[in-house]
Order: sequence, then C-alpha cells, then structure tokens
Amino acid sequence: VLEATEESAVNVLKQALKYASNKDAEEINNALAKVYYKLSDYENALEVVLDKNLKIKILIEAGKLDKAEELIKAGQVKVNDQVITEMGFLVGKNDVVKVNNVIISNVEKVYLVINKPSSIISSVKDEHKRKTVIDLLPEEIKEYRVFPVGRLDYDTKGVLLLTNDGDFMNLMVGPTSGLEKEYLVRVQGIVSESEIMPLVRGLKTSEENYLPANVYIDSVDQKHQSTLLKITITEGKNHQVKNMFKAIGHPVKKLTRIRFGNITIENLPIGSFRFLTIHEVKTLVALSKQEKNLRKRNKR
Repeated sequence: VLEATEESAVNVLKQALKYASNKDAEEINNALAKVYYKLSDYENALEVVLDKNLKIKILIEAGKLDKAEELIKAGQVKVNDQVITEMGFLVGKNDVVKVNNVIISNVEKVYLVINKPSSIISSVKDEHKRKTVIDLLPEEIKEYRVFPVGRLDYDTKGVLLLTNDGDFMNLMVGPTSGLEKEYLVRVQGIVSESEIMPLVRGLKTSEENYLPANVYIDSVDQKHQSTLLKITITEGKNHQVKNMFKAIGHPVKKLTRIRFGNITIENLPIGSFRFLTIHEVKTLVALSKQEKNLRKRNKR
C-alpha cells in the first residue's frame, strides 16, 4: 500500500506541475524530489530538486558528493576546515568533510544480500511502524546507511540486495538494466504449457505491457489444485509476477525470489544476510548491461 501511495504521489505531482505557477512549481518540484528520495530514486530526485539543503542530502545519500561541482565552486565544501576549490580533490580516510558546515562522514561503500522473510517491508523505514529489512541488521551495519536495491512485496520473501551506493542501485534496477530476477511461485489451479505461452511471448494487458519471461512448470499438486513454477523476468514493475499470473487466471499463493542476477539465497537462512564479494559485485554490474528483452537474448 505504501509503495502504491508513493508511486501515485509521483503521478499526481507531475500533473500538478503542468498547471502550477512559478512559485508553486518550486514547492511541487521539492515535494516530488522528497517522494523520489523516499523511493531511493536519487537520479530523478536530483533532476527536480530546487531546495539547496535537500539537494545536499540527496547527493550525500546517493554517494554523489564527488560529483557536486556546484557546491565546491560555491565554497560550500571544506576538508579539515579548509575551503576546497579544486575539483577532484582527494579525501583521505581520516579527513573531516563538511558541506555548509555540516560534517559528512566518508562512508565505505558496502554491498549485502539478505534473505528477506515475508511480512517485512523492503524500505529503510515505514510510516506505519511495520518492521523493515533494516531492522534485521545489526547496529554496526546500520551505520553504513544502507537501503534496499529495489523492492519485494510485503508478503514476498527471498533475495534482496542492500547497499549505500546509489550509482550501483541505479545500474541494478534502472530502466535499462538487463539483470534477471528469478522467482519460485506457487499459484492456484493446474497450469498448462499453453497457458504460460503469453508470459513467454510478452504479456499485454489493459493496464500494463510486460517483456517476455522465461517460465517453467516445476511440479503440480493435484490434491491441493496448485502449481509450482519458476519465472525469470528482467523488469521490476509493481506487483509484476502477481499481476502476470492473475492475468492468465492463476492467482499467486506464495512467492519467493530465488535469484537476483548471479546472487542466490543458497545456504543463507531466512532473515540472515552476508556481504557480497568484489567478484559478485563486478559480475552484477556486467550482467546489468545485458539485453533486457529475454526473447531477443535467447535468440542470439
């Protein structure tokens, strides 16, 4: 519900901008930036933000302080209380960086995978006070100010990446990312091979169009009239897997993401996390640059 509310707010604010005066437009743009910020969509947030303090906050959270040339030119950046005017100035591990006299810690970039349980929110915090994936982390990890890379629904469990690297996140879940997300899905009813073909070809509904998916029937439970399938997609649209199976008449009963790119939950207990290796991170970046359309990719 929260995710849908935030996405709806983006659409409402964009519509309001079309009819706003210059004064109102500034307030609307900043409100839009706050919504994008809450969604961890830092690129879009930086495009619309006008408030200087909010912009600094977004730049820091996105790990883009090194790109904030306008702040340096304006004399707003200090290292060890000395104003910096040189672009690309190298900051040491023990140096104290200030922006507008506010100390900014030079936080190491970290990359984690967590086996998300169901009934947990994929967010940094929740306005309804529900438990989030961040609550599952020890305090020493929370200090890195990590955030989820994309989202899993409240009742969906499985692979979820966490990082404090905004550029990495955008590579993983941005509109051009070709990373595969594989799910194990239990649906109502007995699914036939012919029924999954619309998903394989690329499903089109009255509300949404979906790129082709790889879908396989794993097993059939005749007693309970349900089917276990594996589906691989490259998009991350809202409630995508649930909506796809609902469209072919087989509502989802249980959903688990078992793979994100090259990362699985093998040997990772539910609710547990681990750090990704450098090799895993580099492989994820390479995989994100693949062709997004699986049907085109499979033909090569």
